[in-house]
Amino acid sequence: MSVLAAVVAAATGSTLAAALVSPGWWPAAGVLLALTALGGWDLLQRRHSVLRNYPLLGHLRFLLEKLRPELQQYFIERNFDGRPFDRDVRSIVYARAKGTAAEEPFGTERDVEAPGYPFLVHSMAPVRMPDTPPRVRVGGPECTRPYDMALLNVSAMSFGALSSHAILALNGGAARGGFAHDTGEGGISEFHLRPGGDLVWEIGTGYFGCRTGDGDFDARQFADKAADDRVRCVSLKLSQGAKPGIGGLLPGAKVDARIARARGVPEGETVVSPPYHRVFSTPRELVRFVARMRELAGGKPTGIKLCVGSRVQFLAVCKAMLAEGTAPDFILVDGSEGGTGAAPLGFADNVGAPLTQGLAAVHGALVGTGLRDRVRVGAAGKVATGADIVRRLVEGADYTNSARAMMFALGCLQTQRCHANTCPVGVTTQDPRRVRALDVADKTLRVERFQRATVRSALQIMSAMGVADPSGLRRHQLRTHVAPRAVRPDDLPPAPPEPGQLTAAPPPEWAADWAAADPDRFTV
Repeated sequence: MSVLAAVVAAATGSTLAAALVSPGWWPAAGVLLALTALGGWDLLQRRHSVLRNYPLLGHLRFLLEKLRPELQQYFIERNFDGRPFDRDVRSIVYARAKGTAAEEPFGTERDVEAPGYPFLVHSMAPVRMPDTPPRVRVGGPECTRPYDMALLNVSAMSFGALSSHAILALNGGAARGGFAHDTGEGGISEFHLRPGGDLVWEIGTGYFGCRTGDGDFDARQFADKAADDRVRCVSLKLSQGAKPGIGGLLPGAKVDARIARARGVPEGETVVSPPYHRVFSTPRELVRFVARMRELAGGKPTGIKLCVGSRVQFLAVCKAMLAEGTAPDFILVDGSEGGTGAAPLGFADNVGAPLTQGLAAVHGALVGTGLRDRVRVGAAGKVATGADIVRRLVEGADYTNSARAMMFALGCLQTQRCHANTCPVGVTTQDPRRVRALDVADKTLRVERFQRATVRSALQIMSAMGVADPSGLRRHQLRTHVAPRAVRPDDLPPAPPEPGQLTAAPPPEWAADWAAADPDRFTV
């Protein structure tokens, strides 16, 4: 070091030399050298034009882009602007999960005169709210072990997409609150079973948990697992709202021993869910397979889940039900509003019917074919508040499911990193360090409190509408602004036919689709 000091002193003077070789200057010199090297690299690299033109400064652009969602959410958005869920809705869920007040002073911030604004019609004679929330009996004539479904349940989210702690808390909340927990298509894991909550076992195109070595449906495995008393219903997933018509992929790096065991796949290998089912290719075969699933499940309620696309195809399934003399015990309608599953933007933004239109198609088809009394209809798609529940019940559902609002109850911040394994609160990640942050005992209570408070809110709203039970709700009790100062009942989707009308004399708005529906093929 003395030699270096002598050289520098000769060139610049002893005072500057002493400063440069002083240990206090070394960090600054290191930073300067690092920035110089980075600037040089920016000028030489060929991938980013902005960095070649603006070395060093160009990195600010990438930093701000990365921080944009947080800046938008916390500093720019108004309470009712955010998507997919705005700040008002998230705040309500957080408050109910924590057991704190969920009231807001000073009136609504929403434009109640805006076209498309929905509102519920209250009564001048409200009725007393029931002490016990009503439940929905799920199980048709061929079901020997019906299940009483709550008005709000946990929607389909697989272990693998969600962390072990998240699954434990959701199922624990379901066990404490007496509502159902849909497993998602990833199979029944140990974390679904441990708390003891009621399960709806969802079977997707990959037949996870009941598949043969080559990926086909394994009836024996299915029957063995469906016999578990914690499995209360089984569901065949045809499609989901986030990405109807395409399959899924779970990278091999995420397929650890626990996920492999639940799904019945090799550990460490990428898992692909095909976009189509092997067990049926026509509406008639679909209906027969659902009946077979119910038989294999020992008479437990068996249904299908779908995001509605073609009304003609669903009418074809209804014709197949009539021809075969059998029907699912329930149909869960998923809206194209999306869900927790990551999806290509082209699908998320453009494919599938929103829940309002999907419900109208399914409810109307079942009413018109005389099947509505034996098939219960569930609704899933951005259900987060009591008003959401009531609106879906008015539109034709018997009960509702929620996925993302249940994630909010777990502490989800809507950072939209569900597919990146970097969830900051341990909900949608398999990173042990991040998963550890989610306290199962605390979040279990939050899930239970959120469900109970939200159902209670729905009952309060129905009471204000003069209705003591969901069966008393009528279509005219939901109104929509179609233009400033212009209001009409929410009849934008086709009104349902009269019971049995489709099989006798279809109304004009249903006649062409009914004629095109073929129980022996899915007409495109």
